[in-house]
Order: sequence, then C-alpha cells, then structure tokens
Amino acid sequence: MARAKKPATMGDLIRSLVVILVPLVLVTLFFTRDVGDHPVTVVDWQPVAATARSEAPYPVLTPVNLPPGWRAVQATWVKTGEPYLNGEPSARNLWKLGFLTSDDVFIGLAQGDLQPDELVRDETREGVADGQSVVGDQTWERFVSPDGRTRSLVDREPKVTTVISADLPYEALDTYAGILSTSGS
Repeated sequence: MARAKKPATMGDLIRSLVVILVPLVLVTLFFTRDVGDHPVTVVDWQPVAATARSEAPYPVLTPVNLPPGWRAVQATWVKTGEPYLNGEPSARNLWKLGFLTSDDVFIGLAQGDLQPDELVRDETREGVADGQSVVGDQTWERFVSPDGRTRSLVDREPKVTTVISADLPYEALDTYAGILSTSGS
C-alpha cells in the first residue's frame, strides 16, 4: 500500500529557499565585491628630470603648466648600459615621464637616443602610422595601436626620438605636446 505524501509546510518552503538563496548570495558577493581603492603612488619627477637634463646627450622634454589634477606616477632616467627592466642593461639613454590625468588616464612621455624603431614599437604598443599632427611649428607622426585603444605622437630627430602615448584622442596628445619644453618645469 502506498503512503500518502504529506503536504509541504511553510518550514519546507523556507528551507528550500535558503538552500537556493545562500549560494546565490555568496556567489554574487564574491564576484561583485569592491576590492577597495588601489592608491596611486605620486612621484616627485622634478629631481629626476634635473638629473636627466644634466646627463642626457639630447634635450630632455618636460611639461610646463600641467592641467589641474594631474599627478606624476612615473619618472625614470637610465643611461645606456645601466640596469633597467628585469635588470637588463638599457639599450639607450632613456627618459620616461608618466602622469595620470584628472580622469585617471595615463599619459606617457618617452625619449631615447638609440634604436629608435624599437622605442617607437614598444611605446606605441606596436602602433601603425595614422597620419600627422602639427603642434606649433613641429610635425609629429601619429600612431594607433592594433586594438585602436592607444594613440601616440612620435617625433624623430637625429639625436633623440620622442614618443607621447595615451588612451586619449589625438587632440589631447597634441595639447600635451604643446606644453612640453626643454627649458625646465
């Protein structure tokens, strides 16, 4: 003889909901939790720029009249042969300066005197030619990365190659190039 099923109670319903909802809530919390702010380390770039200016065999560029809210997050000067990335000797006299804009977008400046094609390839993220920009009396080559995200301006001179790169429109790069100077900050 078959037993009659006993009707579900409110307790059964609540236990079933808990079994379904608890894992759902835990998964949701795990994947949507805020890992907190990652504080930005602001660097004092002027002393590094002064050293680069005194040692570089080319004119070192730095910005004047930075827009409000911009923070320096990278300032590097390394001479040819000195340890650089991964302890490997630097292939060139290299000056790098990077800022976070007020919108937290990184904009970088790199200058080097040797192996210009390699410098351009690395700093433009293997960018391809994309026209020209004229800033003041200077013409810059435009490059765009293969994914279309990063834009760069490149100036190739006999003694130095300069690259400005950011995930910003060319107009913003043109503006930044316009505030660069060899005469100090």
